[in-house]
Amino acid sequence: MIELKNVYKTYPTITGPNVVLNNASIRFADRESMGILGRNGAGKSTLLRIVAGVEQADGGDITRTGRISWPIGFGGGFSPSLNGEENCRFVARVYGEDVDRVVEATREFADLGTYFYMPIRTYSSGMRARLAFGLSMAVDFDIYLVDEVTAVGDVHFQAKCRRAFEERRERSSVIIVSHSLETIRSYCTQCAVLNAGKLQVFDNVDEAAKVYQEVSA
Repeated sequence: MIELKNVYKTYPTITGPNVVLNNASIRFADRESMGILGRNGAGKSTLLRIVAGVEQADGGDITRTGRISWPIGFGGGFSPSLNGEENCRFVARVYGEDVDRVVEATREFADLGTYFYMPIRTYSSGMRARLAFGLSMAVDFDIYLVDEVTAVGDVHFQAKCRRAFEERRERSSVIIVSHSLETIRSYCTQCAVLNAGKLQVFDNVDEAAKVYQEVSA
């Protein structure tokens, strides 16, 4: 379970402070699939990084219980000088997982071919996302955090992502941030809309879609 209460986050700009989160409150329940809709630049990725604990909020309270993934699609945790396999081995050791199992599961899922054994700095952004997704699927988490990565790759890879999430939703929570209503409909049963620093939570995707379409018009 993750809960945010009155969370505030702002960034300084040349024109003044940019308020990304303004007293945002939300509770992510166990074994639920929650989507966060927002336009590009609305602060969705910032929200996910705060949920994960890789970025600090300026104010408010955040409660986290359970094993939480890194934001899938956020490649900041990879060492660019190491190759894909070496990064997988490092992460497996950090989480106390069977190293060889994690490496093989990630290699098969990410389907990067020989690039799996090449330095991360040679990867495209899409290849990094595929590796991050495959690695996250190789480690069991109570809560999976996803940042737009479901749109990575061809139709075959996207179908593989969808099947993986379907299997994990039976025992884990999934939090997805996206500007795509289609993506949220495909993966989530609950939804919130982030707009102008405000986070509105809805019981279902249809209600959220109406508000999102209004603010995006």
